Amino acid sequence: MSKSAKTIVFFGLYLVGMGLGFLLAPNVLFGMLSLPLTDEVWSRVVGVLALLLAYYYLNAARSELRPFFAWTVHTRIAAFLFFAAFVAANFAGPMLVVLGGVDLLSALWTAATLKREGALPVKAAARQTA
Repeated sequence: MSKSAKTIVFFGLYLVGMGLGFLLAPNVLFGMLSLPLTDEVWSRVVGVLALLLAYYYLNAARSELRPFFAWTVHTRIAAFLFFAAFVAANFAGPMLVVLGGVDLLSALWTAATLKREGALPVKAAARQTA
């Protein structure tokens, strides 16, 4: 398994943890993030979605799908930016930026690893498959 794939495994396992947390004990996570507690189903839906994303991450890593690795860099940086905007708008407490920081740092780790491995940029990879 390549080093870039290992960064994707790391994030996939993080998603498993987050998914299980939101599925099984959402109010524990909400309390840590200074979000209002809830009994609504939506937090558990988010947990299921995180587990489904984890499935993609872990299988993409196992299959060495490097274009996928590069795509995740973009989306994980976007997640951090959205979380920071939510905090700036007072929709959530500052702990949400910490949560998004995991996305940002892991995205930068994946990007740096892909660069060291000389992986193709996303645009070049897309042209090769066309």
